[in-house]
Amino acid sequence: MGGRFEMRPVALFAGLLAGFLIIPSLAQSPPPEGTPTRIRGTVEKLDAQILSVKSRDGQNLTITLAPNVTVSAVVRKTIADVKTGDFIASTGLKGSDGKLHAVELRILPESLRGALAESQGPWDSIPDSVMTNATAGMITETPAGHVVHVTFKGQESEFIVDKDTGIYGYVSGDFSLLKPGAAIFTVALKKTDGSLTAARITAEKDGVKPPL
Repeated sequence: MGGRFEMRPVALFAGLLAGFLIIPSLAQSPPPEGTPTRIRGTVEKLDAQILSVKSRDGQNLTITLAPNVTVSAVVRKTIADVKTGDFIASTGLKGSDGKLHAVELRILPESLRGALAESQGPWDSIPDSVMTNATAGMITETPAGHVVHVTFKGQESEFIVDKDTGIYGYVSGDFSLLKPGAAIFTVALKKTDGSLTAARITAEKDGVKPPL
């Protein structure tokens, strides 16, 4: 009897410990379901959380906005605003010199570091374009323009920013930006039934359109 009684606190503690280990795993939100789908277009109308968009390729799309959807806009910046350590993204094209030339460069919010994968690879906004999401390093001024050195996942690269490169930063926005005719960009989740949902929208503000 005494042995069984002495074991009960141990068993009780083990049960409580198991419970604490299980609760956080149950509390974690399941990953969003759907295929990431880039959408570029103009707003047709906004009805509560339902956004109607005419896509760049002429499709009429209906996007359900998440209850906590984030609406952002971009503002114009200069190369002087890009600092070492900034999390940046850039669409680029290979030039005849074999180097990557930035068509646009965006200074990303620090909150996106870790949420947005650091990488360099094909992009679909312009044929044969390359998207670079990386941390800015040294910026060197040359006759061809400013050479921005970047690092991502232990790799290094660089691209040239010249006088024709659009440079932008992000600012917070709200539903007032989602007005008819406004340009938008979003990466929506497309479910198996074809429906679209989005948790983040970048919208035109003061005539400055998302460059993506």
